[in-house]
Amino acid sequence: MPHRTKGTLVEVAVDAVAGARIAAAAGADRLELCSSLQEGGLTPSLGLLQAVLEAVTVPIFAMVRPRAGDFLYDDDEFDVMRRDVRALREAGAHGLVCGILTADGCIDELRMAELCRLAAPLPVTCHRAFDLTADPFAALDALLRLGIARVLTSGAARSANEGSATIQALVARARGRITVMAGAGVRDDHASALVARTGCAEVHLSATCWRDSAMTFRRPDVPMGTSEAPGEYRRRATDGDLVARVVAAVRGS
Repeated sequence: MPHRTKGTLVEVAVDAVAGARIAAAAGADRLELCSSLQEGGLTPSLGLLQAVLEAVTVPIFAMVRPRAGDFLYDDDEFDVMRRDVRALREAGAHGLVCGILTADGCIDELRMAELCRLAAPLPVTCHRAFDLTADPFAALDALLRLGIARVLTSGAARSANEGSATIQALVARARGRITVMAGAGVRDDHASALVARTGCAEVHLSATCWRDSAMTFRRPDVPMGTSEAPGEYRRRATDGDLVARVVAAVRGS
């Protein structure tokens, strides 16, 4: 039966300098740096990356995702991704996070290989595009062929807890050749059991909470985007208490 709790690495997705400081102070071992986490995470600006690198000492893996939505990219979008990989690597990122699929739900090995080549010598994580593949086990084999360092997965389920059986099977199939990181909806009330059940070496969470805006003058009937909730006067933030509880849970402390 898989069992790994002691020494489990905790990665936290952040999209602000404040969130990076909070997550690092709460015990996060590594940060995934994005913009727009409410859209699942997009490529961060170079200014944000540089500011976070100055603010914390834990490793920073930068997201490379040019837009929200599916992971099937046209030539222009792929060109942007290639440029972003080069820029983020040169700006000091410790690793990169990306994922590209073909129209039929497979890992786009040709394009992923190109991004890995441009990222070298930095490690590359395949993000949860993996969970939208037609066959996660075939997708894992593709990542192994590419030499990808790790894959973030919920086990093709709404949350890692719900997909734990598939994550366990992926860990077994990986046989240590690629790190399988469990993520999506990870919380302190089940994190230790999730690690013990799956045998995963790493867990990932965003620890999202919402803070009220400091604006005193408000015009709530003028939205800035297509989504009305949570609106312009609620701001995504990182819940440091939740990060600390998950760290304590998976380390048995």
